[in-house]
Amino acid sequence: MTHQLILVRHGQSEWNKANLFTGFYDVPLSDQGREEAAEAGRLLRAEGLVPNVVHTSLLKRAITTANLALEQMDLEWLPVKRHWRLNERHYGTLQGLDKKATAEKHGKEQVFQWRRSYDVPPPPLDADDERHPRHDSRYRHLPPEILPASECLADVVARALPYWHDAIAPDLYAGHCVLVAAHGNSLRALVKHLDGISDEAISDLNIPTGIPLLYELDEALRPISKRYLGDAEAAKKAAEAVAQQAG
Repeated sequence: MTHQLILVRHGQSEWNKANLFTGFYDVPLSDQGREEAAEAGRLLRAEGLVPNVVHTSLLKRAITTANLALEQMDLEWLPVKRHWRLNERHYGTLQGLDKKATAEKHGKEQVFQWRRSYDVPPPPLDADDERHPRHDSRYRHLPPEILPASECLADVVARALPYWHDAIAPDLYAGHCVLVAAHGNSLRALVKHLDGISDEAISDLNIPTGIPLLYELDEALRPISKRYLGDAEAAKKAAEAVAQQAG
């Protein structure tokens, strides 16, 4: 028996469009992002793929992406599970800053290390900073000590994998076709796990917005195959555009 897993990075957000570090900030999709999300649904429909369980983060850009994709498939009624462990990585004090201006201030090498190194997080927020997630009502039920003030990708892997094992994997084992709508770094964490990508090589992985990534998994949830839906060259160019973001 094979298992189908579909990963979709949310469409372009307003802060992606403005080239700002976003992280846990809850910003909406841009008009382009809404169209990308709808196109994700059209691609799934054209392939005859029918997810029957959906997982998203707690951030509206991922939630809206899932909703718009499901609308294209007439599947708005599907059960959806949401969890903070699928959130984007927390960018600490960089959140809300312009990527290009931050690179000019701190140097491109430093900002690249903050953005792309596996184990170097940006400067953290103070616990009493109103931007810290402990002050956000959606996280009020969580122990304050587990909420991030800043994260590197290693931190995202550490918080995302328990959700993979406890929630997503059981849905796959139950025979569901699972759709996960999340973020660049939370999806990189899942892909790293699935594909066995090294800590060093993961910095080169870029996931395009709004293009479904289909995995066929074996009985042990090991990849048999993976591909982006639609035009392969378009997916490649979209991934390259992510890599070229300023900062």
